Amino acid sequence: MTSVDGGPALNADLARARRLAAAVPDPEVPVLSIDDLGVLRDVTKDDEGTVVVRITPTYSGCPAMDTIRADVLTALHDGGFADVRVDLVLSPAWTTDWMSEDGRRKLAEYGIAPPASDAERRRGPVGLTLRVRCPQCGSPDTEELSRFGSTACKSLWRCRSCLEPFDHFKTL
Repeated sequence: MTSVDGGPALNADLARARRLAAAVPDPEVPVLSIDDLGVLRDVTKDDEGTVVVRITPTYSGCPAMDTIRADVLTALHDGGFADVRVDLVLSPAWTTDWMSEDGRRKLAEYGIAPPASDAERRRGPVGLTLRVRCPQCGSPDTEELSRFGSTACKSLWRCRSCLEPFDHFKTL
C-alpha cells in the first residue's frame, strides 16, 4: 500500500481522492459527511494503483454501509479514478470519539443532540446519560422517550421546556 509519501504526483492524487471520499454525505444524517462522522478511516493506493478507501460502520450491521460504499465508489469514479475499492474495517470498532467537533456542531444545528465528547464524559465519575441538552432551545430539562429513535444510532428525547421531540445521537 502507498500512502501520502509516494512523491508529489501520488500525494496530490491521494489527497484529491481523500477529499472526494471525505465529502460523501452520510445517508441517514445527510448534514454530516462520512469524514465528519469518523466513518472514513483511510485512503491509500495498493501496488496495482487501485485507490483503496477504508470505512468503519457506526455499529455492526449498519444498513447504511452499502449505500456509503456505493456513494464513495461513485464519487471517486466521477472524480476520474477508474480503479477504486472500498474495504469495510471492523477493528477497532467505531466510537463517537471519532466524530469531528465540526460534525457535532452540524448535528446540533440540524436538530439532533450530539453525543457527549470524551472530555465531557470524563468530567463526571459515572458515564451515564442523565440528561441531554435540547438542540432547539438549549434547555437541559429533557427526557428520554425511547432508547431507539429514527435509526439505531439515535434515541428519541423530548424537551420539557419547549415540548419539542428530538433525536440524540447515542454516545458509543
